[in-house]
Amino acid sequence: MQNRREFLKTASALIAGGLLSNQFLTSCAPAEKKHIGLQMYSLRDDIGELGVQKVLEAIAKMGYVNLETAGYGDGTIYGMKPADFKKACEDLGMRATSAHLSRFMSDNEQEDLSWWAKAIETHKEAGMKYMVMPVSPLNENSTIDDIKRYGEYFYKIGLAAAGAGLKFGYHNHDYEFKHIAGEEKCIYDLMIENTSPDHVFFQMDVYWVMRGGQDPVAYMKKYPNRFPVLHIKDETVIGGSGKLDYNSIFTQAYANGMKDWYVEVERYDTTPQEDVKKSYDFLNNAAFVK
Repeated sequence: MQNRREFLKTASALIAGGLLSNQFLTSCAPAEKKHIGLQMYSLRDDIGELGVQKVLEAIAKMGYVNLETAGYGDGTIYGMKPADFKKACEDLGMRATSAHLSRFMSDNEQEDLSWWAKAIETHKEAGMKYMVMPVSPLNENSTIDDIKRYGEYFYKIGLAAAGAGLKFGYHNHDYEFKHIAGEEKCIYDLMIENTSPDHVFFQMDVYWVMRGGQDPVAYMKKYPNRFPVLHIKDETVIGGSGKLDYNSIFTQAYANGMKDWYVEVERYDTTPQEDVKKSYDFLNNAAFVK
């Protein structure tokens, strides 16, 4: 059997003789790995039981490349210094590019913004691109003034994040598609229209949009510049329910210029790691995923 060294030697001779094209050699090269991201909340129980290092090793083995964290606490990420967490990811061939973290508005704006300033510094040191607030207290009992106040709050966080080279965004659930009294538009539309497009992006969770009775593709068409980052989710494993048209979702997201996206598995058919791996395999084998 011809080994790799002998193959390359023979191929070089054939190229010199014009009998083998560079195109053939290129076709023999391994395909570029898809940059499939994972929200680490998907493996929250395993992180608690096994520790973050073992979970990172398992994620890397599955094939994931980008990570979104959900473990910020007072200047640390999953209890680790940001530089140490960054190195732990990079040593395994991955990058932590996004983070979920929350602090609702209080009566002391200075303390709120000070908290965010430390969080921004932490995630910049960890090499992140995005910081995302995954939940808010806004609901059908809120008022339009409440929404506008949060729009201003988000603007101030986004402005501070931009100063450090990061982008700030908001992640939806299904309750944002309810209506507040006296308003024709749902909470989500009011949030989008009352936040600065230059300082606040929206991380659409496609599953929660569907659960809210809406179409993710229609929202991406309605606001083509507001969703550079997506959460790809299903009832359990990605592609399991048959309720979401991922082909159309990815097609529209790419057309809109989507930058990054992350798988999130919140409920399981088997074990967390098995379902997170099945989700990776579904998307990795999908022709519509670049």
